[in-house]
Order: sequence, then structure tokens, then C-alpha cells
Amino acid sequence: MATRLSRCRSWNRVQRFGIAAYRKYSSGSGYPNISLSTPLTGIPKPVFASVDGQEKYETKITTLENGLKVASQNKFGQFCTVGILVNSGSRHEAKYPSGIAHFLEKLAFSSTAQYGSKDEILLTLEKHGGICDCQTSRDTTMYAVSAEVKGLDTVVSLLSDAVLQPRLLDEEIEMTRMAVRFELEDLNMRPDPEPLLTEMIHAAAYRGNTVGLPRFCPAENVDKIDRKVLHKYMRSYYCPERMVLAGVGIEHEQLVECARRYLLGVKPVWGEGSAADVDLSVAQYTGGIVKTEKDMSDVSLGPTPIPELTHIMIGLESCSFLEDDFIPFAVLNMMMGGGGSFSAGGPGKGMFTRLYLNVLNRHHWMYNATSYHHSYEDSGLLCIHASSDPRQVREMVEIITREFIQMGGSAGEMELERAKTQLKSMLMMNLESRPVIFEDVGRQVLSTGNRKLPHELCQLISKVTAGDIKRVTTKMLRGKPAVAALGDLSELPSYEHIQAALSSKDGRLPRMYRLFR
Repeated sequence: MATRLSRCRSWNRVQRFGIAAYRKYSSGSGYPNISLSTPLTGIPKPVFASVDGQEKYETKITTLENGLKVASQNKFGQFCTVGILVNSGSRHEAKYPSGIAHFLEKLAFSSTAQYGSKDEILLTLEKHGGICDCQTSRDTTMYAVSAEVKGLDTVVSLLSDAVLQPRLLDEEIEMTRMAVRFELEDLNMRPDPEPLLTEMIHAAAYRGNTVGLPRFCPAENVDKIDRKVLHKYMRSYYCPERMVLAGVGIEHEQLVECARRYLLGVKPVWGEGSAADVDLSVAQYTGGIVKTEKDMSDVSLGPTPIPELTHIMIGLESCSFLEDDFIPFAVLNMMMGGGGSFSAGGPGKGMFTRLYLNVLNRHHWMYNATSYHHSYEDSGLLCIHASSDPRQVREMVEIITREFIQMGGSAGEMELERAKTQLKSMLMMNLESRPVIFEDVGRQVLSTGNRKLPHELCQLISKVTAGDIKRVTTKMLRGKPAVAALGDLSELPSYEHIQAALSSKDGRLPRMYRLFR
């Protein structure tokens, strides 16, 4: 009787959901496999949210009477990120000892006219669940605070004090000298050579000018930088017209009101400045080579030491982020195996990028091959970083030069679409983070006076064709290369040979014949 009842139930399921919905498992029991494409009976029709790909809030920009720009992007949540971005960095230090921007980064959020020490600043921020940070790059200095929205008034007041009223006491400058010396030592000892190579490739590409000036303070300049030098520099570059107060997660009118209260009519501690002293030099790409012979055998000791490697970075001039070709270069960088094109990006490569498929997948002895794209308001640099055993440096260089030449070939439709999709995905994922939106808003408004929203950038990325990639690559390959080399360089080809390989059809280095090896 029980068996018969079970069969009746099974037959009812078959009648209700269809034959395909009834599956027999090894245990003998059945489970209804309901189709995901057929509407269920007796259930109301679903109403789906419409997505237009645009942000709910637009970026609002106001320029105050003194020239300071206030930019904001509202975002749901009880926390906000607010900061001041200054059009000032290591590229502006031609008339000064290199390293001022490095010093100012370390001195940020120290004692001010209103706060007696860094501890007082941190305690004030803690009351609003806040943290502070300062970062300098080659062209921008960024002071940022993340805190609760209700503490906005305190945050803007603190930012104004930290940027315009720093005390720069002798003991603070001495502590900064010690911190800079330690960082320089650490830079030369750390296993990851990428920061050092990036410094070297810029020095090679823009020899002695603008973005080629050192981002880290040279050891010989540590004792030359004092309060007088810092004040002289800040008098020229820390002017309201060279600043943006950016905020994410707050109402625009509220931010403008705070800006008028704390940043309008405030006299800086160094006195009024003159814009006539600002260095307006345009980046001059020179190309060239910077080599550092270094014993890398003991960089990382321990139970699993990193083997001795030689690191090479080869770069060519691309374009500025203000040009239309910036987007095709960003797609090309992603297609090769990079990801640092936008301000919000970081390096990384996928399993289908060219440097993975053509280099790492085929040459097991190569430890690294990554593409990087550095872009500034007047120039740019697309480079490939590779690492291998010192004995195979020549072969490694030839592999990289061949990859540069092959960039000029036609890109496959699937390869191009994948790179464009990856770039859009990276852009959108990074812009989910509030601090990243803040940096994007601040940098764009500082350099262009407005902001392109993510959906606008995605539209531009979608329009990139294989012809655009070929065109920008052909233009790039006409220039001189920039080369940075670190480690045992006994097998490194000459700069002239690398230049000849990048000018050839196949990217091969000129043959060398030796009687004795």
C-alpha cells in the first residue's frame, strides 16, 4: 500500500513539472528539477529594477572666490572621505633640492597652529571614528581623512590646519630625516624591486626634467632640506588655485559651507605666495638607460629564499591622460598583462594576457613579466618589467623586445573584447571603494576641472578598435626606448642593440659572435 502511494505521488510530480523534472537518484528518491526558464504558476509577475549604467549622484564642482575648487560625490553611508589635493609633487622640484615632496609627505598631520602634536590630531579624529593619511606622487600631493559624516566640520578644519598652518618644528624635521633615511635603506634591501625600477625607468625616460626627477629624497639632500626651504617651496605651490577640496559621501552644499569657513581668507604660515614662481615645464621624453649593478643573491634569505634574479624594465613613450589615445593605451596595457592605467588601478595579469600566454607560459625560467602604464598631464610611459636568472638576461630582453614589436600586429577580436571587458571590470570594481572614488574625483578635477563618470569611460573603452591599438602602437614604436636594469648585468645587451631590436621587423637583437665564452 505504501509503495503504491509513493508511485501515485511520483506520477503527480511528473504530471505537474514534466518528465525532465523528475530525476531518479541512487537512493531511489525523486527530486523535482524545476525549469528556470518557465514561469511558475500562481506566482505574481516579477518587477525588475532598471539599470541605466549611470551613477545615482553626479559630481558637483564649485570654485570659491580665491580659486579653490570644491568637488563632491554623494554616496550612501554614515562615513565620508574628505581631503585636499595639491598640484605639487616631485616634478616641480627643478629649482629646489629634490626630496621636498617626500619630506612633506612624512611631515603631514604633525603639529599645527591648532593642534600641539600628531597625537592630538589622531585623538580628535578618533572621536569621529576617523583616520588620516598623506600621499605624494610625481605630480600630486594628497591629504585625506575618512571619518563619520557628522564630524565633517571638524575634519575640514583639521585639513585646513594641516595643509596651511603646519608648525614644521626642528624636532619634527629631524625625525623626518631619520624616517627618510630608513625608507631609503629599506628601498634598497626589500625583495620587491618594483618601486626602485619605476624610479630608474622615469630617470632614464625623462633625464633630468619634470617626472624624471627623483620621487624619493636622494641621500645627499636629506640634510639640505629645512624649514626655510620647505616654506619657500610651499609659498609657490600651496596656493588656493592649485588646490581641490574633494569629498565623497557628503552633501555638496555642506562641504562648500565648511570650505568657505575654513579655507577662504586663511593666511598660510609661510605668507602669501606668487604664482610667478611655479615651474610650468613640459615633460621632455629623452629615452636612455639607467643601470645599477647590485648583488641580489642575499635579498631574501630564510627557509625558502628567492633565487638571485636580474630585473629589466623597458619602456616607450605613450601619451598623456588628457589625450584621446589614453583609452586605447589603457586597453593595450590590459591586453599585454597590466592594470595600472587608471589612478584607481594596480598591477596584475590574467591567464589570457599576452605576457602570460607568450612569455611566462612558454619560458619557465622567467620569474616575472608585467606591463605598466604611467600617465601624466603632458606625457606617458608604457613599460614591461621582466625578471630572470642573470645568465639568461640577453634571451629575456629579446623576448620582451619581440613582444613590443608584436603589439603592432593585428589584435584578435576575442582578445581585444576580453581586454576591454577586464578594463571596465577593474574600473568599476575599484570605484566601489569610497577612498578610491575620492582620489578619482580629486585627481580629475585638479587636472581637467571636471570629472568623467565611470559610464562615460566605459563607453570610450567600448569604442576602442583593433585599428586604434595598431595606430597607437606604431606611433609608440617610433620613439627611443627607456631601459632600467638592476642586478648582475654581465649578460645585458647594449642600449644600441636594444634600440636596434625595437626598430627591426621581428624584434630580434643583433647577433653577437664570440671566439671565447
